[in-house]
Amino acid sequence: MSHIAVPIEKRIALVAHDNKKKDLLDWAEYNREMLKEHKLYATGTTGRLLEERLEREVFKLQSGPLGGDQQLGAKIVDGEIDSVIFFWDPLQAQPHDPDIRALLRVAVVWNIPIACNRSSADMIISSPLMAEIYEREVPDYESYRQRPIEVESEKSMIYSN
Repeated sequence: MSHIAVPIEKRIALVAHDNKKKDLLDWAEYNREMLKEHKLYATGTTGRLLEERLEREVFKLQSGPLGGDQQLGAKIVDGEIDSVIFFWDPLQAQPHDPDIRALLRVAVVWNIPIACNRSSADMIISSPLMAEIYEREVPDYESYRQRPIEVESEKSMIYSN
């Protein structure tokens, strides 16, 4: 395991499905003072609505179905996101469901705190760790990157990288 120092000013991704946008906006407004201390990222319409409601800048990505979830996942992999607040709708099928699952997966792979409802979002935002530098453990994936892979057609071993 290695560690990454997460700064006091966290980079928080805020995402919500259409049926959950009002819940996320209400949550963000309630936590406006705490969120002032952090840099906010959001997908598509959610970002625009957050900017209007919070009267502050939000770094906006594409809409989720247009690749915003994947952009957010790439930012996690690149170490540019420190936590994710994603109010997703478990009762509504989404056309970009594979992208959503991939985003949730990559957050877990890179040990990023992720909240999927108001209760877990409240726990994250109210944590004393939000106001200090946090040493986040990052799993060591070097053995995975260097694992031998047998290529059927060539009957030889190659090493991934």
